[in-house]
Amino acid sequence: MSFYQHESAIVDEGAQIGNDSRVWHFVHVCGGAKIGQGVSLGQNVFVGNKVVIGDHCKVQNNVSVYDNVTLEEGVFCGPSMVFTNVYNPRSLIERKDQYRNTLVKKGATLGANCTIVCGVTIGEYSFVGAGAVINKDVPAYALMVGVPAKQIGWMSEFGEQLALPITGQAEVVCSHTGAIYRLDGQVVTKQQV
Repeated sequence: MSFYQHESAIVDEGAQIGNDSRVWHFVHVCGGAKIGQGVSLGQNVFVGNKVVIGDHCKVQNNVSVYDNVTLEEGVFCGPSMVFTNVYNPRSLIERKDQYRNTLVKKGATLGANCTIVCGVTIGEYSFVGAGAVINKDVPAYALMVGVPAKQIGWMSEFGEQLALPITGQAEVVCSHTGAIYRLDGQVVTKQQV
């Protein structure tokens, strides 16, 4: 495999990193990590042992991807966003056997400085705004903002807000791609063209 590793980065023996990935300044990748192809790990990123990062993900500067976090293909992690893996941490109580799994599905965006509380699933192509705190599952295509985060709309795969109500029956065409998005209740699906 061929990937770029800056001279200041540490990649522990056993780590799997796919072709055309880039490991930038002061990154530490632990030996059990599995990282796909075409991934960018920005400056000062940490990747734990029990982490899977799919192809074409972008993990921006100052992000720690802790054990039990899985990023599917094409996930964007904005600068200084935060993952957790223990729900109720205490320095004086060992809780490494209580890590909760966090799954971020294909194409999702996690904005700068947002926090993802462990144990949640972030749906496909959802969009978490900068500074939001996610403490429950996020539906596919949902636009989430605030503390704690609330859904305020829906996003296209292109990354633009869709003119759909939060709930009900509706259909809209993405002005950039021509793709059709259909809302049925509280679920958005992209229609085959």
